[in-house]
Amino acid sequence: MQISVLRRGLLPLLAGALLLASCQEEPRRLPILGEREVRENPKGGPADTIFAKVPAFRAHDQNGQLVTNQNFAGQVYLTDFFFATCPGICPKMNGELLKVYKQYGQTPGLSFVSFTIDPEHDSLAVLRDYAQRLGAPTNANWRFVRTSKDSVFTLAHGLYTAAMPDKAAPGGFAHNGTFALVDDQGHVRGLYDSLNPTQVQALLTDLPVLLAEVKERQKKS
Repeated sequence: MQISVLRRGLLPLLAGALLLASCQEEPRRLPILGEREVRENPKGGPADTIFAKVPAFRAHDQNGQLVTNQNFAGQVYLTDFFFATCPGICPKMNGELLKVYKQYGQTPGLSFVSFTIDPEHDSLAVLRDYAQRLGAPTNANWRFVRTSKDSVFTLAHGLYTAAMPDKAAPGGFAHNGTFALVDDQGHVRGLYDSLNPTQVQALLTDLPVLLAEVKERQKKS
């Protein structure tokens, strides 16, 4: 009788321990941001959810190299939008991005991309000089890029970043200091206010989470 009672008492404890272990083993995942479309499965199975992706782009970096979405296929990348003559938030914003780079810049599978929103002024030579003055690395791991004005504002919109010409704004452009974190499939997985230390810290916490997810996905493929 005592053994039976002990067994009955142990079973719920064991079940609870197994449940707790399974919960703890489930890794944290970042959400996929933006619009999504639910499409019926023609074979009658569960519906497919199609998530928005970063718009396709063609640009050139400070070293004259062509940069497209395909450069980041299978990689995580972190982006921001700036302009070289910005008298407002850009120095602070890219200073924060430099801090992130110093911590994670040598991580395999991670790149950094800064898009100028003033391509008419920001030639490749200007971008190269800007990167050097900022103290950014000279290798291809952090690209300062320019594309057409129309393309860059479309891209900013696709990355959920506010950026537009505004004659009343300092420097002639209105923009915010958002960092956008993009996964290996072109989905935006995080948005962070570079001027908010708490959100920059959240980015530093989220980066290894996303990198681990991508690494695990690639192992399975």
